[in-house]
Amino acid sequence: MNPVNFLTKEQFCTRSHEWISFHNTEAFIGITRHRVAGAKQVKRLEFVRIFGFKKRGEVFANIQLNTRRFEVRMPVDGSIISVNNTNLLVQQQVLLNKPETEGWLVKILVSQPCERKGLIPFEEYNS
Repeated sequence: MNPVNFLTKEQFCTRSHEWISFHNTEAFIGITRHRVAGAKQVKRLEFVRIFGFKKRGEVFANIQLNTRRFEVRMPVDGSIISVNNTNLLVQQQVLLNKPETEGWLVKILVSQPCERKGLIPFEEYNS
């Protein structure tokens, strides 16, 4: 995925530092730079019952950075239709170096209508 494609007006973040970028009925989800700040290495990335429908707040991945471990949750309801290359994310450290573009974790088909309650516009989140 070309990073330029993520620069849309439809990009939001959550209070737990996930980001979502909407592209019509699909969206990409990842974690923000804030979430990986200070980390030197991704030790482990594990997807949890990855494919199929997930509700907002449901865990879809666990990440271990150095000594920190955290869960990644769905920011909206949707069906996971694609997963980014784990080798690229972990061994090539894209998750640390480009978390808000090439470091996307999953692509989803967004449930309609999409409930965006609690999402923070990307510009607001970064200010």
